[in-house]
Amino acid sequence: MSVPFTVVIPARYGSTRLPGKPLADLAGKPMVVRVAERAKASGASEVVVATDDERVRTAVAEHGIRACLTRADHKTGTDRLAEAVHILGLRDSDIVVNVQGDEPMLDPALMLRVAVLLAERPDVAMTTACHPIAVAEDAFNPNVVKVALDRRGDALYFSRATIPWARDSFATDLGSLPAGLPLYRHYGLYAYRVAFLRDFPNLEPAPIEQFEALEQLRALWHGYRIAVEIAQGAPALGIDTPNDLARARALYEEDDGSMTR
Repeated sequence: MSVPFTVVIPARYGSTRLPGKPLADLAGKPMVVRVAERAKASGASEVVVATDDERVRTAVAEHGIRACLTRADHKTGTDRLAEAVHILGLRDSDIVVNVQGDEPMLDPALMLRVAVLLAERPDVAMTTACHPIAVAEDAFNPNVVKVALDRRGDALYFSRATIPWARDSFATDLGSLPAGLPLYRHYGLYAYRVAFLRDFPNLEPAPIEQFEALEQLRALWHGYRIAVEIAQGAPALGIDTPNDLARARALYEEDDGSMTR
């Protein structure tokens, strides 16, 4: 199925744990440029970096990537995305894929799949992706966001807690996961129709969103449905800390060239 879509990459310069993260060097290019290159490989009609900082805009422009300057006071990446689609003049029916600016190894095929899934599901407001959790360390890590799904593959809930909780197994063993437990790690990757994206920042924040610090819960709290693509293979490395950045640099050094072409 051929689906036209735009990838927008929110890239805020400030970062508590890794200041200047979008411009961190990865194999000779800024990290946000590496993300944009991966996004271009998805078949997107256009790839745009939405940033609050002239240094980021200049850096991506030097690599032939379109960028737009947004306000610096946005509370969330989705708010920045909503301003970006207004600047870009996109139509309400257009599909936008939100790729995080710290995901330089995200599979381009997964970006395409969330766009296609949204086009196939007119009954949902947005789509996202997840990956099966295979190790207990991830299951009990609050920095690993989980999603519980219904029979159609739509999100029931997102949480930093371990959901679903295997009551009997975990009562005696927290070091392994029982076979068949439908435990999924959520990717911070979303596809929206522009009309919903324009409305989203105006929705009242949800109590569950504020306590979990997960803004996608706002959509569920207001009754919107979110379809979830289940990805296979190893999850992509996101970069939040200096240690993550060091791992990413090592992976790029070991790469056969597919990530740097």
